[in-house]
Amino acid sequence: MGVLDGKVALITGGSRGIGKAIARAYAREGAKVCICARRESGLRTAAAEIRAQGGEISWCKADITKVRDVRRLLKEARARYGTLHVLVNNASILGPREPIVSYPLAAWEEVVKVNLTALFIVTKEALKIMMPQREGSIINLSSGVGRIARERWGAYACSKFGVEGFTQVLADEVKEWNIRVNAVNPGGTRTEMRARAYPEEDPMTLPLPDAITGVFVYLASADSIGTTGKSFDARDWLRKSN
Repeated sequence: MGVLDGKVALITGGSRGIGKAIARAYAREGAKVCICARRESGLRTAAAEIRAQGGEISWCKADITKVRDVRRLLKEARARYGTLHVLVNNASILGPREPIVSYPLAAWEEVVKVNLTALFIVTKEALKIMMPQREGSIINLSSGVGRIARERWGAYACSKFGVEGFTQVLADEVKEWNIRVNAVNPGGTRTEMRARAYPEEDPMTLPLPDAITGVFVYLASADSIGTTGKSFDARDWLRKSN
């Protein structure tokens, strides 16, 4: 018996990195998991690995910046599993590490669209399922530079500040439906995005994505009922659990 038995979870950007690690952890704890991403090959590989470990998982290729794709994604997840209890808004892109004065407009618009607007689109559709059942947990991935920004983090930092604000606004709006909304800063983690952001960093000094999933399991489980509008640090959670 796992702490997520009977739960249905959707994870955006679930084909690799932190999203894939969360999917694996949820499946291990008994949840039925649906992952989405833009590339089918990665989704197939991730799902096959998790199924081989005994997990219940499905996948759907979707571009979450497109309302039509998002509606199809939620429709397919609901058709397969009947409902949705947990949404993890994990998908995001880094964008260029450029100063604002030379930041390309097209890149700015793309980063904000993927990291913030798409999160809004997916969440709106998920709420159509969660609100009538008066139950749900929404977990938004933030970043350290979404709280204290630094130079050359441009649209990524600004979009993650937006994620923190979105989390607080939504948590206040949906608490009467027993839906909790929280943000998690994963911290430095051994992922492809981190390697692009810090090419000079030794990745072996960072924890693997699987090591930081504890807080995500907690926020998806009944243990976190009543916890909403908060911002967590996955690395702090990791230190406390060791």
